[in-house]
Amino acid sequence: MANVFSARFAEPGFVEKLADDFKNAKPYRYVMIENFLEEETANKLFSSFPNDAELSKHYKGLNEQKSEGSNFSAFDTAFTDVRSALNSEEFRKTIEKITGIHDVFSTDDAMGSGVHQGRNGSYLDIHIDFNIHHLSNVHRRLNLLIFLNKNWKESYGGKLEMWNADVSKCEQSFLPLFNRCVIFETNEISYHGYSKITIPENESRKSFFCYYYTKPGQGIKYHDTIFRARPDEGAMKKMKTTVKETLKNKVKQTFKKLGIKF
Repeated sequence: MANVFSARFAEPGFVEKLADDFKNAKPYRYVMIENFLEEETANKLFSSFPNDAELSKHYKGLNEQKSEGSNFSAFDTAFTDVRSALNSEEFRKTIEKITGIHDVFSTDDAMGSGVHQGRNGSYLDIHIDFNIHHLSNVHRRLNLLIFLNKNWKESYGGKLEMWNADVSKCEQSFLPLFNRCVIFETNEISYHGYSKITIPENESRKSFFCYYYTKPGQGIKYHDTIFRARPDEGAMKKMKTTVKETLKNKVKQTFKKLGIKF
């Protein structure tokens, strides 16, 4: 295993235990791994995490407020090293052992890996992710998130929330603590997100992401990200979210059928 990862992966039975946890998890298959990266690597990512100006996308809308970037040439080389390690054949084989999903790979673009950052007031409403890479036509199967937040307090909020299939109840949640990794299956019921954070102005919610794909299966109909309002949100927010998501997905599905890039 490339030396960016914790030495725990070489311990007898460690990967097998992760596989058992993944298989038996609810509300959908996932595993949480503490101290995921080797300590020096994790510290380097934290200390050199890109600022907002270095990130290429900034979302501020009805259902999300965060920044995102995959322009690795502008980041510290430690980020490229981690991306390469996550995409190495050796680690992909480990991912397959943990999840039981075979022949996984990531893509070399913004829909493959990058970073997320949220400042005070950031949030990401409950959603399922797009299921097909609209350019490469490969099937998205797994999300891997590495959190990079030191001294994160529970009062800040920002837990990764995992909701049940009808989005009536949050069944699992994790604070985005430093060097904590969560790997979870992406499917039609893997609803997740985080509520609005309240943090000091000099703080941010930081994470590194890597999405894994497989070749497309039969009978999978493309959809983009689908947001859902929380049960305790008002009727207006629920209506706006439903209308926006329905229209967005109809338009993008039409574009894809016509071969229009978006």
